[in-house]
Parts: sequence; structure tokens; C-alpha cells
Amino acid sequence: MSATPDTSSEGLTARQQAVLDAVLGLMVEKGEHLTMTAVARRASCSKETLYKWFGDRDGLLTATVQWQASKVRAGNYDRQKLDALTLRESLTRFATNWLNVITSDTSIALNRIAISQAGSKAGNLGGIVLANGRVAIGERLKPVLDAGREAGLLAFDDTETAFRTFLGLVGRDVQIRLLLGDALVLSPAENERDAARATDQFLTLYGAVEAAPGKEKP
Repeated sequence: MSATPDTSSEGLTARQQAVLDAVLGLMVEKGEHLTMTAVARRASCSKETLYKWFGDRDGLLTATVQWQASKVRAGNYDRQKLDALTLRESLTRFATNWLNVITSDTSIALNRIAISQAGSKAGNLGGIVLANGRVAIGERLKPVLDAGREAGLLAFDDTETAFRTFLGLVGRDVQIRLLLGDALVLSPAENERDAARATDQFLTLYGAVEAAPGKEKP
């Protein structure tokens, strides 16, 4: 069996995860005015421990972004036995997780800080978010898309293009509206519904067979 597992938070202890959650909480409260001293105080640990675990401030921010992005996953699946229903479930789960993450207060705060620093010398959070957020989740989802193509369930020429299309269908204008201060509130149930709808739209565009039992491709 050739399984593709998720490796979220691999290598982090529960204590380290708690520290990263503290960083996310402080970002919501303090924005870009985040210091190692404030993190140490909130997480009830010493600055020496933070430096030992994460290196400098950029190392701590990198680990925080990776921790946030690790919550976006598609689950386990068997590439050699992938069927239409399992593919749809994997894509829907990924989309639901991603929507839950990008609509959270912590993600909004994190991305606002990254945007505010983009093009300046104030910090490298923008590059950290790109490398460990968008790029990392792409590396997590693209194997699912490739597995679907290998199984004859999806038909596309370029994996990157298919990935970007999927994100566009799932995200729509939600993230930019939230970043600009729109008081949009989406419940987990609404995110799951929207994720399922986006997955069906994606399968309509790229599906080589029925998206799920009982659903005919238009």
C-alpha cells in the first residue's frame, strides 16, 4: 500500500505548540509589536528557552506560520486505491480546513502583519508566510491532485494551475474581505458547505469521471 500521510506539527512537543499558540494570540492583540519578551511572558517560559527552541524572532515566526499551516490537510489516502468518493472527501476536507484557518482571527492578524511589512525592511514575515503558508499547503495538496490524475479521476495538464484554480474556487473573495476589515462571520458549518460546493465546482472543471456516486458530470 502506498499511503500519503499528513505530518502536521511533526517534531513539536505539546509545550512548544503551546508557545506557538501564545504567539498567535499576541499577534491578534498586539499586531506587529511582537517581542520575544512578550512571548516568554505569555507562554510562561524564559527567552533563553525561546532562543534555544526557535533561534531568533524570524525562527519563531517561521515555526508559528508552519504550525498554523499544518492545520490544513487532506487526510490519509491510498494512491493505488483512490476512487471518486475518497478523492472528493479528501479535497473537501482540505478546503474546509483551509477556510477554517484563513477565516480565523489568528490568521487574519498574521497576514495583516505580513502585508504591512511587504516591500519594507521592517521584517521578513511576508516571505515566511509565502514559503511556509501558501507554498507549504501547495506541497500538501498537489500530491492529492496528482494521485487523482494518475487514477483517471482528474484531467489537467499542469498541477500548479489546477491547484491555483482549486484555491480560487474555495477562497473566492473571503480572505481579502476579512483582511480589509469586512465584518464577515463564517461558521465552521458554513465553511464546510462552501468547501463542498467549491470541490464540486472543481470536479466539474477537471473531473474525468463522476465526482461522486449519483452525481453526473454536466
